[in-house]
Amino acid sequence: MVFLRSWGDTEAMTRDSFYITTPIYYVNARPHIGSAYTSIAVDVVARFMRQEGADVRFLTGTDEHGQKVAQSAEQAGKTAQAFCDEISVHFRDLIPLLNLTPTDFIRTTEARHKKAAQAFWSRLVTRGQIYLGSYAGWYDVRDETFYREEEIVDGKSPSGHPVEWIQEPSYFFKLSDWQQPLLRFYEEHPDFIAPSYRRNEILRFVEGGLKDLSISRSRLTWGIPVPGDTQHVMYVWIDALTNYLTSLGFPEKQEDFARFWPSCVHVVGKEIIRFHAVYWPALLMAANLPLPRQIFAHGWLTVEGQKMSKSLGNVVDPTSLVKTYGVDAVRYFLLREIPFGEDGDFSERALRRRLNTDLANDLGNLVQRVLSFIHKHFEGRPPLRQSSLAEDQEFLFLFPSLLLRVQNHVHRFALHRALEGINEAVVAANRYVDQQKPWVLVKTNPERLKEVLTVLLEGLFRIGLLLRAFIPSTAEKILDALAVAPEARTFAQSAAPYQPVGVLPPLEILFPKVLEDAG
Repeated sequence: MVFLRSWGDTEAMTRDSFYITTPIYYVNARPHIGSAYTSIAVDVVARFMRQEGADVRFLTGTDEHGQKVAQSAEQAGKTAQAFCDEISVHFRDLIPLLNLTPTDFIRTTEARHKKAAQAFWSRLVTRGQIYLGSYAGWYDVRDETFYREEEIVDGKSPSGHPVEWIQEPSYFFKLSDWQQPLLRFYEEHPDFIAPSYRRNEILRFVEGGLKDLSISRSRLTWGIPVPGDTQHVMYVWIDALTNYLTSLGFPEKQEDFARFWPSCVHVVGKEIIRFHAVYWPALLMAANLPLPRQIFAHGWLTVEGQKMSKSLGNVVDPTSLVKTYGVDAVRYFLLREIPFGEDGDFSERALRRRLNTDLANDLGNLVQRVLSFIHKHFEGRPPLRQSSLAEDQEFLFLFPSLLLRVQNHVHRFALHRALEGINEAVVAANRYVDQQKPWVLVKTNPERLKEVLTVLLEGLFRIGLLLRAFIPSTAEKILDALAVAPEARTFAQSAAPYQPVGVLPPLEILFPKVLEDAG
């Protein structure tokens, strides 16, 4: 498994620990479908690893300092802290809305984070990695990033935003010292940056030469004060990135750090891959701390072929989307439709098509036709009979290999491939129903009918297990309708035969169809 392969300090790594993070979301605006997309993907991996038996820490939260926040607060007529308190709540509200399962939600305005960031800064100072100088360069306020002269095109940054020339005193991190150590690390750990084409981008950037990094601001007051110099506040590199350590109790909770940090995977948008794959590992090396296990960068979402923009009025609100279609339909669509790691396009028309085909026609119909048959003809008591017929064994043989395939895909963030495989099993189960014709067997061969239903129940049990991480509410409804005991819902139990703990309860329709051309 990619995540659990040991790198470096093998004694500090335990195979049953796993730490995964979203980026911390910037609070200059409310969350949109892009932040929901990232959070859902990370939640799927966290849930899946728990099913595998891992002790999982899943971190998300909000990034609340910087010039953009200060400006947005001023425009809203509020203090920066009051503005952050208001907007951060909307990101926290994504947790119940999207059925997420984080173990921690961090805010960079919290006292624990200020303490951790200042401790990290002081550690760098002690190791001679920070010095005071002055900085002049092209600054993109929206990205809160300085860009090199060669990166500016027609007065705009690589992100297409206006830039301004800024000169001010600044503390610097000796990033240039770490060019060769970074290149060696990338070579020794080829899976550190994923997907592979993101790794190639980073390699080219680092090979082009690294300059020392400005890590403080003297013109800004909304930030964490630099230890020993209240005229400066920390810039985003140390303030925001250190949040991943804060959640583990850095610097005091050494046990949690030793247990979880070596297994850490950061999931970020491609626009911040440089910060996480260059600056962050260099800072950690300079602080003499281990590096995370992997940085995975996903692509951007467009909306019906256009970039999301307030001016275009096409920013997708996840709250209204979930209210209209249900959380599991939204989760399924985002992960099934778009290869995670690549850019993808969102449209409600495509969502409705997936809902009607994969979820209503394939999955919902399969569950309904099998369980309603058992309720109608067996009063909800599964007539379990084992079969040795080749056609039954051929169908059931799909599932051990499917579990391995899905595990392999999830471990590599190929979440669309994992769902594709599960859907293939659902289609195969519907085909098996059509071939065996239980509605005929109930009249002509009752004993064979019991074997067929047993095979189908075994398949539904395993499909429900595989779907738990992706569409958890629906999967739990399926497993509840199958009367599967709560303790039997892990992958460790999947090799055992399906065994209900009582009469099967009634099942509601899982996914009502919607009009595909609506809206």
